[in-house]
Amino acid sequence: MLRRSLRSALESVWIVIKLVIPISILADVLQYSGWLAKVAFLFEPFTAILGLPPEAALSILAGVWLNLYAAVAFAAPMSMSPEQWTVLAIFLGICHSLPVENAVMKRLGISMRYSYILRLGAGLGIAAIAAHAGFAGGTAASKAAIPELPHYGSWGEMLGASLSHALFLALKIALLVSLLILLMDGIKALPFLRETRHLGRGFTLTVGVILGITYGAGILIREREQGALGRKDLIFIGTFLMICHAIIEDTMLFVLFGADWRVVVAVRTVAALLLAVGAVGLLHWVDSRRGIGADDIMK
Repeated sequence: MLRRSLRSALESVWIVIKLVIPISILADVLQYSGWLAKVAFLFEPFTAILGLPPEAALSILAGVWLNLYAAVAFAAPMSMSPEQWTVLAIFLGICHSLPVENAVMKRLGISMRYSYILRLGAGLGIAAIAAHAGFAGGTAASKAAIPELPHYGSWGEMLGASLSHALFLALKIALLVSLLILLMDGIKALPFLRETRHLGRGFTLTVGVILGITYGAGILIREREQGALGRKDLIFIGTFLMICHAIIEDTMLFVLFGADWRVVVAVRTVAALLLAVGAVGLLHWVDSRRGIGADDIMK
């Protein structure tokens, strides 16, 4: 098992290196050339809601449609405050890798439309509340401040510094990812994860929260096939996991840059619980109305 975990860690490290280094350098080039400033104002209404600088738009877009590693690589060159990193961690922790993870949820019978509306809407709303209500620390005004970017005398100086920063960033993320893979593989190897049947809603939730949607959904599919989970159970668990999953790995990526893990974990957990209870209540209301609109949640 250890050999397999080490091989998986090395493969993941190589993916991180190939992804983080070029994206980090690209972010520096866009900033130094002035192109990022020219287009950033287009996203200012959106980033202002989150109390983030307009330049964070590329990080948000990369996280939503690609993954968190790409998002961090775009955000790392900016001198954002710990409060801003905390808000970004909340938003992208909820709303990342949407095409892949929402496809996984569809296999459970949860519609893509519901998944996209839930994660985009909840991510924006919850992160905005955290930013402007002071949950993330600081004030909304301080979070909206434009980050201080480094100044270089020439393209050569900029590229040299950018490569150095990119290598250091890739090293930090690679070490974190390696440790997390070893930890998660150790958890996955526990015998009762493979052998126990009819694990129940609480256990399945715990697995998804720790290991993520993909692995948690695998257990959900098995539980559904065994008849251990009903429709309301799937809606509750699916809604909860779309808001709060991979809580260790996702959060630690942003903690590297100053995000407050306590705020991120607390906000995502409480929001997930409230939204999951609300989704079940909505489903109950829909059932009471003779199934009108049921396809909005279940395919």
